[in-house]
Amino acid sequence: MNTALVVVTTIVALALAAVGLAATVARRRIGLVHVAGALLLEALLVVQAVLVAIAMSGGHQPVETATFLSYLVGVLLVPVAGLLWARAEPTRWAGTVIAVAGGTVAVMVWRLLKLWEVTGG
Repeated sequence: MNTALVVVTTIVALALAAVGLAATVARRRIGLVHVAGALLLEALLVVQAVLVAIAMSGGHQPVETATFLSYLVGVLLVPVAGLLWARAEPTRWAGTVIAVAGGTVAVMVWRLLKLWEVTGG
């Protein structure tokens, strides 16, 4: 796992959470900024997953492989699920859905990094 990419992913995830909360406070539905932020976040997570797949195929295996892979697949699903749910939500609470998705990703990528570093990766 790339620590710099984890930091960038966290910044994007927290920015997405902030604009989601701003939409909720302003009593607005989500807009293009939210969609673009979720897509950027998903792209960063896919890049991280590809880097992890390359490292794992090269022989690096986390000690808790099942847990690590569960987090890796789960974190890939969170922005997509959050965006789909928020787009379907007809009220101002769509911003909160996006904010929760961003916050969840921010926590999960650091947990992934800690699971990866256990083996000195």
